[in-house]
Amino acid sequence: MFTACDDAASKIDGGEGAGTEASTSADGMSNDANAASGTPVFAFTEEKFDFGNIDEGTVAKHTFEFTNTGDAPLIIYNAQGSCGCTVPDWPREAIAPGATGEIKVSFNSAGRVGVNNKQVTLTANTIPNKRIINITSNVIAKAAANAETAE
Repeated sequence: MFTACDDAASKIDGGEGAGTEASTSADGMSNDANAASGTPVFAFTEEKFDFGNIDEGTVAKHTFEFTNTGDAPLIIYNAQGSCGCTVPDWPREAIAPGATGEIKVSFNSAGRVGVNNKQVTLTANTIPNKRIINITSNVIAKAAANAETAE
């Protein structure tokens, strides 16, 4: 019943096929970069950014900068905003150890009056494989913004 597991374990222990196949993490992501020795590490200059007060309808943008302080290439598999109003743009190529990268985040404030706390979840070949960066803002309603400018 456990023969297949024993065979797989003996191949790993015996070195058969070592390095010839990509490993896969529990979430089904390929870990080609993890096959190399070492671990990539995100080191952000900031993980939270507050736009402050912005007028409704404004598309606010911020760039989060990071360095791979690990000793293996860092690969970002995905970046997902917490809602459709928050859109990330991330590097699709591997970030070498010591190199820098940017995550650009756009927040569309249309219809988002009030305090907004949004997240971007990054999935990468780091440990742990999820990292969250945050943006906040206070969106001022169009009518209120127009009334202030009329005074």
